[in-house]
Amino acid sequence: MDAKTGFFYLFSVVLLYAAFRVISARNPVHAVLHLMLAFSQASGLWLLLKAEFLAIALVLVYLGAVMVLFLFVVMMLDVDVEGMRQGFWKHFPLAATIGALVALEMAAVLMGGFRGMEEPKAVAAVLDAAGQPVVVSNAKALGELMYTKYLYPVEIAAVILLVAMIAAIALTLRTRKDTKTINPSQQVHVRAADRLTVVKMAATRQAPVPEPAANAEEKKA
Repeated sequence: MDAKTGFFYLFSVVLLYAAFRVISARNPVHAVLHLMLAFSQASGLWLLLKAEFLAIALVLVYLGAVMVLFLFVVMMLDVDVEGMRQGFWKHFPLAATIGALVALEMAAVLMGGFRGMEEPKAVAAVLDAAGQPVVVSNAKALGELMYTKYLYPVEIAAVILLVAMIAAIALTLRTRKDTKTINPSQQVHVRAADRLTVVKMAATRQAPVPEPAANAEEKKA
């Protein structure tokens, strides 16, 4: 067994364990954390298949944005775990039937749908000195296509997303009177005399020395 096969079995075992814990964990936060672990192992499998772009997209989009958002939402919500588990055994037969059907369909596709297929290779439209095509990774080939042939569509999509983000911020921005806001222009033009006031105080005096206890008793007598 070579190293690639060993990594495949390692990623697969951890992925199956994480997927099982997603549906069996009682704590929603633990379920989301195991889902993040499952996505990371799936990205490792994509790397073994030489699909670098899909692996990077899975890490950046799902682990870096979606799963973090899910984690914050689950932690902020007051989820009643006991209430959610009520009626579990009532719907278990239907859920088990659907799960077994999906598992059989996936097994049929995986066992009979990919036999005799060769490993895909990404070939860039670049020739070396001998006139042979240069074999590069699919991420590099995709990057060359995006920033050469499809440069303008990519820039237009980026501008549209930027406008949508600014519009969402502008629509949700509300001026509240109970919040303490600071005007940046006032901070720039502030002067030291406006912030600092020097107050004249009298010179400090030495504290009186306490009298001995015997002298104090004599004065009282």
